[in-house]
Amino acid sequence: MRVLMVSDVYFPRINGVSTAIQTYRHSLQKNGIEVSLIAPDYGSVDRDAWIERVAARVLPFDPEDRLVRWHAMHTAVDRAVSRGCDLIHIQTPFVAHYAGIAAARRHGTPVIATYHTLFEEYLKHYAPFVPSGLLRGATRRFSRWQCNSLDAVIVPSQAIHARLLTYGVRKPMHILPTGIPVQASAHDSARADFRARHGIAPTRPVALFVGRVAHEKNIHYLLEVAALARASVPDLLLLIAGEGPALGYLQQKVTAQGLERNVQFIGYLDRQTELPACYAAADVFVFASRTETQGLVLLEAMAAGLPVLALAEMGTRDILGAKRGAVVPEDSPAAFARMLSLLLLSGDWRKRLAVEGREYAAEWSDERLAGRMAALYRQIVAAHARAQSSGFGLMPM
Repeated sequence: MRVLMVSDVYFPRINGVSTAIQTYRHSLQKNGIEVSLIAPDYGSVDRDAWIERVAARVLPFDPEDRLVRWHAMHTAVDRAVSRGCDLIHIQTPFVAHYAGIAAARRHGTPVIATYHTLFEEYLKHYAPFVPSGLLRGATRRFSRWQCNSLDAVIVPSQAIHARLLTYGVRKPMHILPTGIPVQASAHDSARADFRARHGIAPTRPVALFVGRVAHEKNIHYLLEVAALARASVPDLLLLIAGEGPALGYLQQKVTAQGLERNVQFIGYLDRQTELPACYAAADVFVFASRTETQGLVLLEAMAAGLPVLALAEMGTRDILGAKRGAVVPEDSPAAFARMLSLLLLSGDWRKRLAVEGREYAAEWSDERLAGRMAALYRQIVAAHARAQSSGFGLMPM
């Protein structure tokens, strides 16, 4: 089976969508699914045979992202589908969505999308000048229209499924989270080596955040937590690994709160070479985002044997609900800080959580979930073929 993925974003742009595409591409191959991708051209990137890059503009207000050219994306998708494609899988709701829908209608090909981003919660951080009611209504109508133009929608969590139902999405929705690659644990020396490279004392208690340094990640909440927790754990270090548009704002907050000794920004870390050592170097993983559609980074931390302390909001509830390898505090900086202090001061508790977390994360492996995705692909293609033979295909909404 041949599946064409279409996206407005992919590596070198680092985010959850890029990671999900990469993860599924590798694991789906083992299930007889040949995946190709059409994504923006970022300039100097590796030219992989399975990816077709299309012309894109640099966004002056957001240099990390690209705006793909409308005609170039439509032409590329149409050409790829005409060469032979069993299913179109759209990954983003911008130009890629419209190109995928247009090609699906022209060639009679089934088309689905994964709803990766809850824009109702996301955009308020980037358009605070727009009245919240107006923004909420517009994003709901936009999502409803897009989802109802598909054959089916993949959602990564129960919370997103419930939210889209309230939007009025009528097309079939399938809850299927993205899995994580199961990797070997970092070498025993990785903890000490990483700490030495970054000037962190061997016994210093470290709380780690990994992710895009963006406003919607609620990292300023973690700064408040660090300010409170250092009363019980004076040598606490909050390590923030990642890059993003909120970095300058957060650095200013660190200075204003006098947290220079307790917070360290270390930038983006390569997922294959540096990130495993970073997980090994930490004692607790902390996460406070309220807008995640899934929260794969929590599973990554657990798989690395790192206890998780996180708020259970939106998509992260599916992961944290089992309370295996993780602790969910009350949603206040004071309660979060108390729990962080207790975890950092209790090595035995952390060891128990580490064992639980590794076992739990294995249940979310990419290979296990890719099998479900492959089965879903085949189910959708078969259903589309039956509908086409009966005279009911994909119709404009």
